[in-house]
Amino acid sequence: MMRMNLVLLLGVVLSALYLVNVQYESRRLFSELDRARAQAHKLEVDHERLQVEKRAQATSARIEGLAKSRLQMRPANPAITAYVAYTPGATGPADAVAAANPVSMGRVK
Repeated sequence: MMRMNLVLLLGVVLSALYLVNVQYESRRLFSELDRARAQAHKLEVDHERLQVEKRAQATSARIEGLAKSRLQMRPANPAITAYVAYTPGATGPADAVAAANPVSMGRVK
């Protein structure tokens, strides 16, 4: 009878220790899950912010302003447009430019 009581006592103590360990592990995993959810929310907010910044950077007015200021570009108009015409005897790009603008290459039509 004494032996049976010791075995039962040992079983109760071991199951109590196991229960404490499982509860500790459960709390640890829950807090880790909470941290992961918070990080996922933060990443989602950052993604939304970056999407808004991307749309703001790609506006046509901003791109036009950068083209004017940094690249010194200007709108095309007929006064500054050079038209290139196809000539059957042209052998390369220089001949095509010369055919389109005879003064620049020293030729006159």
